[in-house]
Amino acid sequence: MPLLTSAVTILVVLFYFFIATRVPVARRKYNVQLPATTGHPDFERVFRVHMNTLEWMPIFLPSLWLCAFLYNDLIAAALGLVWIVARWFYYAGYARAVDGRIPGFLIQSIACAALLILAIVGIALRYEILLTHLDLVP
Repeated sequence: MPLLTSAVTILVVLFYFFIATRVPVARRKYNVQLPATTGHPDFERVFRVHMNTLEWMPIFLPSLWLCAFLYNDLIAAALGLVWIVARWFYYAGYARAVDGRIPGFLIQSIACAALLILAIVGIALRYEILLTHLDLVP
């Protein structure tokens, strides 16, 4: 069982919980009444951080776990931590200004792409080992 990746997954859930709690705080602060998702620009940016984080979770979490299982738990966990830190910078930057989101977004995208690529490499390595074991590789 990839223990490091398990710990990082818990941190991701806690981080997402934190981001989710920022929306009602901003809703009250900027007087944006339910069910509205638009209103004050500062509220809208906090709302978009929450939604964008949610949109990336189905890309990030499977890539994280596939990398951990098929390639390496330590590397997957390290890239997972990079993703969390980058999402924090995304949140902090975007909460201040729209352009502030870019550095965090780029770093988290690269971390996610690395996880996916390493998962694919892990599959390829296991496939090669299987073919060699079955004596199908010349």
